[in-house]
Amino acid sequence: MRARKLRGLRAFAMAAALLPAMAWAWEPTKPVEIIVPFSAGGASDQMARTIQGIVAKHALMKQPLIVVNKAGASGAEGLMDAKESAGDPHKLLVASSALYTVPLISKLPFNWRDLSPVAMVAVDEFVLWVNAKSSYNTVDDFIAAAKAKRLKMGGTSSKREDQMITAMVEHATGAKFIYVPYKGGGEAATQLSGNHIDANVNNPAESVAQWRAGEHRALCVFAEQRLSYTQKVTETQSWADIPTCKEKGLDVHYEMLRIFLLPGKATPDQVAYYTDVFKKISETPEWKQYLERSALKPELLTGAPLTQFLEKDEAVHKDIIKSAGFAQ
Repeated sequence: MRARKLRGLRAFAMAAALLPAMAWAWEPTKPVEIIVPFSAGGASDQMARTIQGIVAKHALMKQPLIVVNKAGASGAEGLMDAKESAGDPHKLLVASSALYTVPLISKLPFNWRDLSPVAMVAVDEFVLWVNAKSSYNTVDDFIAAAKAKRLKMGGTSSKREDQMITAMVEHATGAKFIYVPYKGGGEAATQLSGNHIDANVNNPAESVAQWRAGEHRALCVFAEQRLSYTQKVTETQSWADIPTCKEKGLDVHYEMLRIFLLPGKATPDQVAYYTDVFKKISETPEWKQYLERSALKPELLTGAPLTQFLEKDEAVHKDIIKSAGFAQ
């Protein structure tokens, strides 16, 4: 009897050892789309494709991720696709503050509460970039020139984060700009390199290649504190060497969330599955390298703390939009 019991225990132990470390109540049964509501090359697109690569390399999902760009109507196309896909757990939306700004400004019948928040993965910054060959070596140089003549400020879409920051700079300094909207930060960076605009306020990831190549000059970052990354990006500067705009007399601060959401009506098991995937992504060396390369602030929020953050951040954006006069 005892021998049979021991053999049974050994058999059970061997079977348990062959089980996966985590058996999920739900898993994707087909490829999962990541909807990017902006054009290729921008910061959201770069993040989606980085995560796609990390998931594939570390086999964090049995099904592949497919990145789909839907940049129409300043991001509204991608937001509405996610809303209209309620109940489909094989789609993820990568989003930023457009969650609030697009509906508030355009009266789009969309609210972030229509979706199922999964994970906020980082906070993104904005930098005041000028062409490296320009005469604008400091923030004072740039603002003085903008007061003397309306300069062209490029950015992603209309009445979005980039134009909101431009309006905040106008309010803080009295300068006036001609705002030129583009489909994404990649295009805004290219236009600045070609001297078709005088400046932009791209995210670090959107202009890092041009900065490294000596085409763009970083005047200041719109953050409360300097970025923490000290490894040199150019021959002489790291992200930490860029002063805050407030340090240079331009008291404007703005940061943007980076978040992933499922369409509405996602079940707790579906949210739990993707939450775990993003937690695993955040622990990989590739993700940490990506954060530094893109000068992103690591910030993983899920569950109730994430919902509380969204409520507070939405209220902040309502105030900014009202102050800028963008609401219809």
